[in-house]
Amino acid sequence: MCKIEGNMRDERICVLGLGYIGLPTASILATHGFKVFGVDKRKEILESLRCGKAHIKEPGLNTIVKAAVQSGRLVVNEKVCRADVFIICVPTPHNHVSPAGQFTGPLSREGSPFNRRGKKTADLSFVQQAAESIVSYLRPGNLVIIESTVPPKTVENIVMPILAKSKLRIPGDISIAHCPERVLPGNILHELVSNDRIIGGIDIESCRRAENIYASFTRGEIYLTDCATAETIKLVENAFRDVNIAFANEIEAICEHIGINAWEVIRLANRHPRVKILQPGPGVGGHCIAVDPWFLAQAAPAQARLVKTARTINDSKPWRVIAKITKSLAAARRRRVPLGAAGKKKSALLCLGITYKANVDDIRESPGLFIARHFLKRKNVELMIADPHAPKSDDLPFVDLEQGLKKADVIALLVNHREFLQVNWKKIISEKGHDFILDFKGALK
Repeated sequence: MCKIEGNMRDERICVLGLGYIGLPTASILATHGFKVFGVDKRKEILESLRCGKAHIKEPGLNTIVKAAVQSGRLVVNEKVCRADVFIICVPTPHNHVSPAGQFTGPLSREGSPFNRRGKKTADLSFVQQAAESIVSYLRPGNLVIIESTVPPKTVENIVMPILAKSKLRIPGDISIAHCPERVLPGNILHELVSNDRIIGGIDIESCRRAENIYASFTRGEIYLTDCATAETIKLVENAFRDVNIAFANEIEAICEHIGINAWEVIRLANRHPRVKILQPGPGVGGHCIAVDPWFLAQAAPAQARLVKTARTINDSKPWRVIAKITKSLAAARRRRVPLGAAGKKKSALLCLGITYKANVDDIRESPGLFIARHFLKRKNVELMIADPHAPKSDDLPFVDLEQGLKKADVIALLVNHREFLQVNWKKIISEKGHDFILDFKGALK
């Protein structure tokens, strides 16, 4: 690890994008002595941050944001300012291309990937806009770091030509590096400090300069490489997870066809010393695993056969969940309304959890949210949602957990939040019937 220069803390750092990665990064840098300027276009978020309040629910984040803002070392604004180091942490969602080749624009962050077929490509518009916004502020000696997840060769083919509009030499006058984030929501602050970091520079000087920045707060090892390799590493890491989840989801489908318990099969198979199968679920969500494999496939479509197959398996899983719930709702209606009886009554469905994973408030690419919204449109279904972590929305029918459990005809466990695991399920099953408690996480033993 490179020794930190004595005057490095005098450098001004401008962080573009104050989301799940940008805000923790800006706050940590500020609390480690740097003068940090956070940039975001969302005025309501800036107002909250100026009061020392984080807009993201993450353990410890509010405390560090408050300390950074009150110290005067973190200043937030809508516009970019002059700095020595620029760190781009803006989102990279994906676009959709239909099977016929028609481009249909960016996918929403609320589950629509499960609603379309075809391939997905990276939407780099936010990265391009961020790069464009700093061109007029660039000066000799500046360092530009891209943390946003991007397809291979993005720095070389897209970012560098934009920054070259400054008329400065690249490399030479300007250093550029790609330093992908590798953190887990719910544990971001700990992992920002503890995890190893990959730094890919356009030259060795860029690597060393970026290394000095991250060495100021990172306790993990720092590994230096080139830009394209760093870009690919991040995508490979998440594609690895996606492929393994797809295998678990396929095992679950096979076991259902055979008529046996998939979680029992996986639990006992994992007793083998060299087998570690992941757990099936209602689909794959989040800002990384559900998105990044498509960027890898975009770079080498003919070679990424397994990666694309895994994405197809995981994107199709919510529809299998919807089919199972629909079948149980139909059975519940038959139980409540005898055959031939006049009128049709709605079946009450309780969806437990709409965040993309347990015990976080993140709904990006959430399969649970997609599934709930699907049943919101059904005229013969009374939808209820219980989720103590998800951000509340006026267009979604949130209910108290106890109220929902009492009223529901069918209960679908989509996320294994700790609150749901504390329910007396033995009692609920005895009251509702085993066929009407659908556990898509294998959490109810």
